[in-house]
Amino acid sequence: MSTVPVRRALLSVSDKTGLTELARGLTARGVELYSTGGTRRHLEEADIAVQDIAEYTGFPEMMDGRVKTLHPKVFAGILCRHDRSDDMEALEEHSILSFELVVVNLYPFEQTIARPDVTRSEAIEQIDIGGPSLVRAAAKNHAFTAILTSPDQYSAVLAEVEQEGGTSLALREQLAAAAFSSTAAYDRAIAAYFNEEGGEAKFPDQMTLQLERQAELRYGENPHQAAAVYQVRGATGASLMTAQQLNGKELSYNNLLDLDSALQIARSFDQPAVSVIKHNNPCGAAVAESISDATAKAMAGDPLSAFGSVLGLNREVDDATAELLSEPGLFVEAIVAPGFSTSAIEILTTKPKWKKNVRLMEVGDLGELSAELQLRYLGGQGLLVQESDSAPDQPDQWEVVTEVKPDDAMLAELQFAWQIVRHIKSNAIAVCQDRALVGAGAGQMSRVDSVEIAIRKAGERVQGAVLSSDAFFPFPDSIIQAADAGVVAIIQPGGSRRDDEVIEACNQRQLPMVFTGRRHFKH
Repeated sequence: MSTVPVRRALLSVSDKTGLTELARGLTARGVELYSTGGTRRHLEEADIAVQDIAEYTGFPEMMDGRVKTLHPKVFAGILCRHDRSDDMEALEEHSILSFELVVVNLYPFEQTIARPDVTRSEAIEQIDIGGPSLVRAAAKNHAFTAILTSPDQYSAVLAEVEQEGGTSLALREQLAAAAFSSTAAYDRAIAAYFNEEGGEAKFPDQMTLQLERQAELRYGENPHQAAAVYQVRGATGASLMTAQQLNGKELSYNNLLDLDSALQIARSFDQPAVSVIKHNNPCGAAVAESISDATAKAMAGDPLSAFGSVLGLNREVDDATAELLSEPGLFVEAIVAPGFSTSAIEILTTKPKWKKNVRLMEVGDLGELSAELQLRYLGGQGLLVQESDSAPDQPDQWEVVTEVKPDDAMLAELQFAWQIVRHIKSNAIAVCQDRALVGAGAGQMSRVDSVEIAIRKAGERVQGAVLSSDAFFPFPDSIIQAADAGVVAIIQPGGSRRDDEVIEACNQRQLPMVFTGRRHFKH
């Protein structure tokens, strides 16, 4: 039979959540409990009968608890194969008891090292030795032993023990897989800590990813594609993974991609900022003195494309912003922001036609924008890894290469245009006016095509606008086209073999141009 009766359980946990309820349920079914120091005292305080593992082994805990379960009478009882007569005879010969259930969770290493004041010695003491050994032993012998490594597993095991008197093979296999994942993640965290402490290179020889599934999604980019969302284990800070959904339907795969882009753009600005995302590109973005003004300017960037868009804000959504977004003719799929005022939530969830469906995602304090590693799969068999393009630009290192120089107001417009173009897919062109994106050319195979699209999107607003390009102009043709349309200044990285021709085209049209010396491709 695949069901193994549970006669004895070994409990040794750091996290005591749910432990009392589990222990009471087990003892009610006649299961004998054995435990280590802290866990044993916790159970005894709850008036639960438990035997000290040290008394069973005849070997006391020592070295401040560093050694307590590392004993043959413990591991033989966990690893014994119940269908092997020689294993069972060995137990009898050495007066060893079998354990059909092991309950272990590990020292809180990751929580400890997350403390800003943690010392190296404190971190080292939170490296569990006996715990992972118990987990691996029980998981290896899952044919006869069930291993619990998380409180959220307790109810399933307790239900089987209460109904069947033991655990099923299917459940033990599931628990074993979770157990090995747990120890692997634990070792990864320890390795990462020592690599960082030892000054390990940003790109180590080996990289291990530990991900925890947060949800299965309705589908992926298209309905025929299955999808799920995973969170990087131990990740902290404001993100969609830690956000609270305040309203709306379940998030889709595409929603998550667009919301992430919207949040990254908005949080890159210090001033109140709003980004409007459609198909993972900004069709509007703006900064202003207030978040409601920034919202109005951003939504006006490309009103046609903004229908059914996703918004990212770097300030709390207030009443004025909510009222603006609820105006007739607007349709918003989702909004991500640090927070929403109570009345703003009321407005957004009762006033517009899309009130029931709009996803409202609250991420809390955005904190500092930090560099991170970006990973992209290559055919499912490899990874490209790079630093994110999040480092701030340095305007003091920019060079005005034309005869006409931009004044302070124009330079501020160019800075905004340069900051937004890095978030548009290459070949990227941004036409901006009054600190707002009014025309974007994205993802075109030709930079000339991107310029044409951006100018067409801007319409009459191209008159007096500035233009940014994520990479250099290889020919002066786009410069001439922009100037003829009404663009009054250009910012680009420079670096083309024909820079002289491009500069000359600007000089002939009295057009200021700034070279940044840095490109912002986004493939």
